[in-house]
This record gives sequence, structure tokens and C-alpha cells, in this order.
Amino acid sequence: MTPSAEGTDSASTSGEPSVVAATSAGSPLTHFDATGQAHMVDVSAKAETHRVARATGEIRMLPTTLALIEDGAAKKGDVLGVARIAAIQAAKRTADLIPLCHPLPITRVAIDFDIDRATSVIRCTAQVETRGRTGVEMEALTAVQIGLLTIYDMCKAADRGMVMGGIRVLEKHGGKSGDWVSPEGPR
Repeated sequence: MTPSAEGTDSASTSGEPSVVAATSAGSPLTHFDATGQAHMVDVSAKAETHRVARATGEIRMLPTTLALIEDGAAKKGDVLGVARIAAIQAAKRTADLIPLCHPLPITRVAIDFDIDRATSVIRCTAQVETRGRTGVEMEALTAVQIGLLTIYDMCKAADRGMVMGGIRVLEKHGGKSGDWVSPEGPR
């Protein structure tokens, strides 16, 4: 069962779930057409503007695993260097991974890793920029998640219990909807 435009559960007569989220009725679900079918949003009428999005997430690990990363002693090499390149590549390939994302001409990707030794956490923050007709929030989120997954991949032999979390958009700027900053602020 999926929510209909009225916010109640509904199903089609065929027994398949039905989504009715008519964009003409002002639904915020822009990736569905008037009949509830998924579609790629038409952004051709939107103005090209400078778009920026920042996202963050973290991976918690054993203190010994964090020490391996900081000392450059992980068997697979420079963990944060490889994770940075993976995150940049992920931002550039987001449209290949998320079916309804538009391919965008990314103009800048910056990846930062902050280490918190007290909690054995590495925080990844991605900033992605473009000049285009749609935002880059998905590219920033994808960059963060792939950066964290790369850390996991490179260190899983030492610590299979690493936990990723807190992945979220911190802020976005540009476009018709303007600026948005997370009310939670940075964590």
C-alpha cells in the first residue's frame, strides 16, 4: 500500500500498489505524473543558476581501526585519500546510480574528513556545485555515502562492526526555491 494524494492508503483493482500524486494538484512528489507513474522531472523551463549543496555523514569504528587509518597502516593503503577520490567520482556519477536524477555538469566537488578521536568517528562532508537547472543535493549525499562506504571497504578486515549514520543535507543554495539550511545545524 502506498499513500495517495489524499494521504490515505490505496491500491489499484489489480492488487498492485497505486500512487496518485498529481503534480498538477500541487503535490510535493514531483517524480510522479498525474497518473502516479514515475517520470523524470522536466527542468527545461528553469533558469540556470549557481547551485551549491553540502551534505555530511559519519562512520564510527573501533579506536584501533581509527589508529590504523591515521597511521597510514591499513593494508589497502591511504584510506582517506582513496575515500576522497571515490566520493568525488560518486558525485560525478550520481545520475548513473539514482534513476530519476538529471546528469549535471558538476563544476566543483570538495570532500573533507574530520576525525574525532574521542568517539572514534570520521565525519565526511561534501560540497558540490554546478551551474544548472536543478540542484546538487543528491550528488552531495551520494558523495558522502560512497566516501563512507569506501572507508568501510578498506578497513573491514580490521573492523566489520563499523557503523555509518547521520547522512543528511546540511544546506543548499540557488534555484527557484532559494536557500535552505538544516535547522539542526552541523553535528
